Amino acid sequence: WINKALEKAQQKVEARNFDIRKNLLKFDNVQNDQRKVIFDQRVDLMKDESVAETVADMRHAFVEDVVTKHVPEHAYAEQWDVAGLKEELKRVLDVDLPVDEWAKEEGIADEQLLDRIEQKVDERMAAKVAQWGPDVMRYVEKTILLQTLDHLWREHLIMLDHLRQVIGLRGYGQRDPLQEYKSEAFSLFEAMIAHLREAVTAQLMRVEIVPPEEQQQPPLPVMEGHKLNPDTGEDEMAFANVSLVPAQAGAAGEQRDPKNPASWGKVGRNEDCPCGSGKKYKHCHGKYA
Repeated sequence: WINKALEKAQQKVEARNFDIRKNLLKFDNVQNDQRKVIFDQRVDLMKDESVAETVADMRHAFVEDVVTKHVPEHAYAEQWDVAGLKEELKRVLDVDLPVDEWAKEEGIADEQLLDRIEQKVDERMAAKVAQWGPDVMRYVEKTILLQTLDHLWREHLIMLDHLRQVIGLRGYGQRDPLQEYKSEAFSLFEAMIAHLREAVTAQLMRVEIVPPEEQQQPPLPVMEGHKLNPDTGEDEMAFANVSLVPAQAGAAGEQRDPKNPASWGKVGRNEDCPCGSGKKYKHCHGKYA
């Protein structure tokens, strides 16, 4: 009966491990589904020669989200958060629009306000295209879009890992951890897409291209010649180097002080010692240098 008990216990453990692996696979499926959406979209973006239409749609979607946030649909004009709308447009898009003056116009609707903001923002982007040329602008748009997408996707994966680690606690509240994970993972995914629209739009509205300035070539360094005597190991070109590289005696133009070796600068080994002894430098103070 002991063997049978052990066999049943082993079966329970294996069944439990199978359930764990099955649940892990379900959790992985949620992440893989989101990964497939992002990767397919990225492949399409890479194939497109121009993503101008894509970034324009993202720009309009972001502006619409901001306007809806501060000017709710079917709300009275007195209920509009005009100051908040003006401040957010300035902070994110770097545009200072007379939204407060537009809101005071009699009979203006939220849709009219949205159209005016989108028009001004589109004019700002059109001016950048005219300034830099369509080819440069297309390159900038594609680069910013792909780099921002990659960055936010990596952050999103970290968020999913953190969510997965804490979602198991939901089971103690009689809630299905997998369903909780799916729901919150989808909310995080939607938030990432909204952040992507905002980040790409903000960068494109603020980006400036600075042409490279003409760089002056630095002067070539003075080359010193060296020739070592195989018998003595002395540098036979040291004296010639004196004429190639002017000796720097302290400050420019300062004379060598025979009593102050610090003012001598660089002295060739075959030069007369600046101390005035009449000996060559290598046989005088040069022995201690």
